Amino acid sequence: MEPHSIVVISLQSPKEKLWGELIDISNAGVSVRGIDLHSFDDFVSQVLHPDGDRMGLPTLFFPMLRIERIALDEPRGSIPSLAEVFAKKTGRSLAEYLAQFA
Repeated sequence: MEPHSIVVISLQSPKEKLWGELIDISNAGVSVRGIDLHSFDDFVSQVLHPDGDRMGLPTLFFPMLRIERIALDEPRGSIPSLAEVFAKKTGRSLAEYLAQFA
């Protein structure tokens, strides 16, 4: 996985799943600009209907001992990736959206 890949990260202790842009992977851990997977629909809604300031994704670091799995956000058969769902609903790619906050 390369920086700027869109990934889903599964964490342990406590169990969480995050979706977002991979920033860095090192022996120490993983840095990602992302959100809890359960907040995906709320995030898309906020992008479509902002109530004031635009909302980016927070940059987060997780130590390697919390990382259970990292998977690329890829389509599976007829099921689109979350990045494709984001693009379809908002009319722009996640990379394009996040570029305005860089």
